Amino acid sequence: MERSQIAQEIIETCLEMTRLGLNQGTAGNISVRYQDGMLITPTGVPYEKLTESQIVFVDAQGRHEEGKLPSSEWRFHQAVYQARSDARAVVHNHAVHATAVSILNRAIPAIHYMIAAAGGNSIPCAPYATFGSKALSEHVAATIRDRKAILLQHHGMITCESTLEKALWLAQEVEVLAKLYLTTLAVVDPVPVLSDEEIAIVLEKFKTYGLRVEA
Repeated sequence: MERSQIAQEIIETCLEMTRLGLNQGTAGNISVRYQDGMLITPTGVPYEKLTESQIVFVDAQGRHEEGKLPSSEWRFHQAVYQARSDARAVVHNHAVHATAVSILNRAIPAIHYMIAAAGGNSIPCAPYATFGSKALSEHVAATIRDRKAILLQHHGMITCESTLEKALWLAQEVEVLAKLYLTTLAVVDPVPVLSDEEIAIVLEKFKTYGLRVEA
């Protein structure tokens, strides 16, 4: 796919993420694996004002194009691609319910079979570190190795997938699960969960289930 086409898809996904209520202002960021690095949203530019030329290329060594500044979170995007060879796109946002769960420093447990969309029996929460820091990227790398979605303590969520469309779809699923978790947590703690055996069955079924789009 041409760079300009990928850049346009990144912008459209940013706008859709806001339309879905998953993000506020310029808080989130989105990237796509490209050549030996990635294309990522720039820092501090409102999504509605983004242009293709503002999307930044960052190489595998973390060097970015001259005259452009990538998102302050470029390190953890890079960490996801290094930790997961199957990841082609990364979505990060501060969705309200997912972020609320992250403030509690809890994983979202198997309250619903859709938890398997994230690749396991929970959506874990990575330890807190200052945004944009190397420490945060290290926490992300360690937490996302066997998941497609994680929370970041006192921060938000990250999803990764084979396409941007799938990564955004998963982000929306995580937010729904977070809302369900908070709703049930208000009634009983700990909440009822599905067994690991049932989630294993669902994970197997999910190999042929879910959003189907062309890569």
